[in-house]
Amino acid sequence: MAFNDLFLRAARREATESTPVWMMRQAGRYMPEYRAIREKHGFLEMCRTPELAVEVTLQPVDLIGVDAAILFSDILVSFPGMGLDLEFAKGEGPVIHNPIRSVADVEKLRVPDPYEATGYVMDAIKILRGELEHKVPLIGFAGAPFTLASYAIEGQGTRDYEHCKALMWGEPVAWDMLMNKFADTVIAYLSAQIDAGAQCVQVFDSWVGYVAPRDYERSVLPYTKRVIDEVTAHGNANVEGGVPVIHFANGATSMIDLVQQAGGDIVGVDWRLDMAKAVELIDPRFGIQGNIDPVALFAPDDALEEMVVGILEAFGTRPGHIFNLGHGIHKTSDPEKARTLIRLVHEHSARIRSGA
Repeated sequence: MAFNDLFLRAARREATESTPVWMMRQAGRYMPEYRAIREKHGFLEMCRTPELAVEVTLQPVDLIGVDAAILFSDILVSFPGMGLDLEFAKGEGPVIHNPIRSVADVEKLRVPDPYEATGYVMDAIKILRGELEHKVPLIGFAGAPFTLASYAIEGQGTRDYEHCKALMWGEPVAWDMLMNKFADTVIAYLSAQIDAGAQCVQVFDSWVGYVAPRDYERSVLPYTKRVIDEVTAHGNANVEGGVPVIHFANGATSMIDLVQQAGGDIVGVDWRLDMAKAVELIDPRFGIQGNIDPVALFAPDDALEEMVVGILEAFGTRPGHIFNLGHGIHKTSDPEKARTLIRLVHEHSARIRSGA
């Protein structure tokens, strides 16, 4: 079996005969094979047990046919090592029982050694590289400083970010200290993933779309840029050919010019930005990842095909397109629809890129 390097070539903005596709949250609850494991094990237990993380990571590769595997884990796994009391409460998602609300709370936070705090992640990556040797590349990932800070401050998911923004606006010194601690943690964590064998890494800024452009430029961008710059430098210094970095700033299409200033190799875009507009606004030095609406997997096949073709034709033959959902796949999606999406992307992109 030949190694499918389509994803890596696209991530390096090399010419490809077709467009690679993977899906955020592709190892997850929409797959019955995943649910069977989840019934027996807690979420954090799965993240912290390399054998389980490996099994779940491989499921969409073997059963759905994606062009890249992404490590099964969570952006918050570094929290306990920082001194944050993390729990995944049933039906509620992540809960931090000692949220950051003061300068004193920020001062107490540690920057953990990634091997001591999350060595199980590196163990899973090493096993996966062996399992994926003749299959597809492996993507590692981490949360961006702002998204991590928002969880740590709010204590859980939120729609208002009132505590987070209050600290950002009212305690700029504490905010700077907090964001630098998260940046230091992410840099060390992603560098360790690269050393363990991750062939590409993605920085998820899942909630940054809730800040205004002026706040992004002043209070978010400098820390994200430092993460991406230092992780890129680490990959270039330690891996032949370097390790591509994908930056996904969800909901940030209104400030795509600022997002590009953070650097990286691939700009991830959500479904709120038309692909033709994305190609126009994003500098050709970047590849583009995205961006079909995740709910498109509930559409009839002909409607899904029309959406896929529209995105592929809008991107055209410019190098560096990685097809993905505009955010994570929904837990009630039909796996057969995911297979259909991948087939449509491969077939139509091959036609478009061949000039047929």
